Amino acid sequence: MQGTTRSVVGAIDGIGVTIEQINQISGSIAVAVEEQGVAITEIARNVTQAAQGTREVSANIGDVSLAASQTSRGSGEIVSASNELAKQADALRSQVDAFIAKVRAA
Repeated sequence: MQGTTRSVVGAIDGIGVTIEQINQISGSIAVAVEEQGVAITEIARNVTQAAQGTREVSANIGDVSLAASQTSRGSGEIVSASNELAKQADALRSQVDAFIAKVRAA
């Protein structure tokens, strides 16, 4: 009877040790899961920041594109005005030359 009791007590002790090991493993798993949750939250935050940065860069590219278009349009207007001014200068030169010729002839 005492032998059996010792065997039962030994088995119960073994079960207790196994339960303690399971508790330690469960605790380790819980810590790992929590750390993964923190890492995933950080990754999600970084992805959100990257997306915001991408939106800002896209908006800036749009602004630069608009400014370049406006500059191009303005440059075309300057070239057109310069050409018109050159025509007017040629016409004025011709008129001045004709006037000087008339003055000399008189």
